[in-house]
Amino acid sequence: MSKLPSSDATAPAILIVGGGAAGITVAALLRKANPALRVTLVDPADHHYYQPAWTLVGGGAYDIAATRRPMAALIPGGVEWIKARAEGFDPAKSEVLLEGGRRVGYDHLIVAAGLQLDFAKIEDLEATLGKNGVSSNYRFDLAPYTWQALSQLKGGRALFTQPAMPIKCAGAPQKAMYLAADHFRRSGLKVDTQFFTPGPSMFGVPFYAKALDKVVADYGITARFGHQLVAVDGPAKRAIFETGPADARTRVEEAFDFLHVVPPQSAPDFIKQSPLADAGGWVAVDKQTLRHSQHANVWGLGDCTTTPNSKTAAAVRAQAPVLVANLLRALGGAQAEQHYDGYASCPLTTSRGKIMLAEFLYDGVVAPSFPADPRIPRRSYWWLKKHYLPYLYWEQMLRGRLGPDWHAVRSFPEAVPAISP
Repeated sequence: MSKLPSSDATAPAILIVGGGAAGITVAALLRKANPALRVTLVDPADHHYYQPAWTLVGGGAYDIAATRRPMAALIPGGVEWIKARAEGFDPAKSEVLLEGGRRVGYDHLIVAAGLQLDFAKIEDLEATLGKNGVSSNYRFDLAPYTWQALSQLKGGRALFTQPAMPIKCAGAPQKAMYLAADHFRRSGLKVDTQFFTPGPSMFGVPFYAKALDKVVADYGITARFGHQLVAVDGPAKRAIFETGPADARTRVEEAFDFLHVVPPQSAPDFIKQSPLADAGGWVAVDKQTLRHSQHANVWGLGDCTTTPNSKTAAAVRAQAPVLVANLLRALGGAQAEQHYDGYASCPLTTSRGKIMLAEFLYDGVVAPSFPADPRIPRRSYWWLKKHYLPYLYWEQMLRGRLGPDWHAVRSFPEAVPAISP
């Protein structure tokens, strides 16, 4: 199905696999840059989701219905939509394999297939999700249950987990926790709140990690580093973690009254098993140009690639114009080669009403959009997160209008400022 026919049947054929934030944004940018291009998008989904708001849903601060729209309403005009599942790649023939055995050819391929949530890798988790006080903001159907369970809690223990990296929005596991801790404080509840992560710190960028340590201390949260969730007994309300050195792992059980789980995540299986993947299963692209490392007419962006940045919608917004400019250059355009600097943004929701706006580049270089110290949670950023960013996403970014980009490398005192979550 398509909204409008392509205007030039002899123009280069651009095939995009994935209709998430990355795929639709790139499709819209390509159509704006050159309406003659034949752009086709492959995705089987009926709906498109604004996933960054699911944290707010889980904190009782956002309507879940506002995070979903019909896919058909978002496909850019002039883009053909093949509503089918991609199952493999044949770069030697410049073809994508679809379900049912169909093959679709291309002149240039853009892989924007996101990542997959591996809930099944945690033993017995799927049987208890959405009940027994076990939830996850990483799913549309579960985020409302997070708030339902939290609002019914009268005390006890609330556990929040994070899996090994990489995951989409690395700050989301603790955003859920801070919103819960703020709710407990406002309600006068005494809840033993604990954060379990296999990592050694609260955040991968030390500049922000030190500030988040203060947020954790302010709430009285216990951080349990070096712990990975491996199993859940929902009816018994027990979470099982592995900890210790790799050659001597031990299991520990923790009781809970509420458990928020962030599942392990990986590239989609059809990418892992394809010639486009690196040894880790991700689409192998140059981290600056976003061109495939082996196939010159293949490109990738978003969560499914090897770029060593934080996997966020803000990263997609920064990557999309780079990829489009470089692809058009490959087609003979006069554009100079563009480089993606690794920019990502993680609005860390430290309470219901304040945000710590973490922005950074490759190698953890601090690059905020505003000159104010980004380690200080601010009410203005809450407005940005809850109201402006959804508008920017739905009405601008997905329509190929990216707006201004103010991020820049800036210096701040090493000492962490006073922080009130």
